[in-house]
Amino acid sequence: MKHQAPFSEDDLIATFFAPLAGEAGLRLRDDAALMQPPPGRELVLTKDLLVAGVHFFSDDPPGAIARKALRVNLSDLAAKAAEPVGFLLGLALPADWTAQWLAAFAAGLGEDAANYRCPLLGGDTVKTPGPLTISVTAIGAVEAHKMVPRDGVRAGDRIYVTGTIGDAALGLKLRQGATADQDWIGALSDADAGFLRDRYLLPQPRLALRGALKGFAHAAMDVSDGLAGDLGKMLRLAGMTAAIELARIPLSGAARRALQTAPRLIEAICSGGDDYEILCAVPPAKAASFEAAAAAAGIGVSLLGAAAPGEGPPTFIDAGGVAIQMARTSFQHF
Repeated sequence: MKHQAPFSEDDLIATFFAPLAGEAGLRLRDDAALMQPPPGRELVLTKDLLVAGVHFFSDDPPGAIARKALRVNLSDLAAKAAEPVGFLLGLALPADWTAQWLAAFAAGLGEDAANYRCPLLGGDTVKTPGPLTISVTAIGAVEAHKMVPRDGVRAGDRIYVTGTIGDAALGLKLRQGATADQDWIGALSDADAGFLRDRYLLPQPRLALRGALKGFAHAAMDVSDGLAGDLGKMLRLAGMTAAIELARIPLSGAARRALQTAPRLIEAICSGGDDYEILCAVPPAKAASFEAAAAAAGIGVSLLGAAAPGEGPPTFIDAGGVAIQMARTSFQHF
């Protein structure tokens, strides 16, 4: 972003964001949106705040930044088995924004809003002396009493996770290029490096899992701050714990090859953020049906272990049967 563009706030909204507005957004000509909840459904709301230099790199492609801002919220809706209805956008722009940058941002945002059927409903745009900051509030709908809570884990529940874990954390390390990581970074193929970078840049919200979650899961949440820490949060709310064998954690080929070169990466894989996969707890009697429903939806799921009554965080056990010790279990802002 370079040089202040000659747009008023009204011009900016009319030019870049009004074309993205859904019917409830009233073409962004009012101070609020007006929406009717779908009949027989309840609304689910979630908000994520993304800051340049914390959640993304300021030189990332503007369309990718926009997509990530929306997708991390859609991931929360997916974990609650909610269908997207729309979103509100808060955008704090630094002084050096340009019309070209904002057009690319709006294009990426509009493409995802259309693909995920989640139109813009309104928001606010301001100038800031600080870094670029993006706030998205996503709204979803789910059949009454069918939202899947975080705290519903029961003893004996099978714990599943979608997709693969640790790719985004390794992608971030690639972007940072720390000297300590040059052994495994240098050993990666271009294809593996590109895959890991993309997993950090563009989350894949697992919205197709909604039916399986509604039908079979006691509890669910998305993995945003790290598998170990987020699993601990979900279990702790229900007075549960678990023992997880490291061999059960699903890894991509790229992550597996990086780990073979540098076994120390297991902590980053288990505790790094930005996976945006879904953790869920399913009763044993429904496990096979859940797996079948997930497969029918095109979502891969892996069985990590089982919940058991107890205090303390889940333990992660290596191939020798020894519990590994982690310096941290998840990303923390404070």
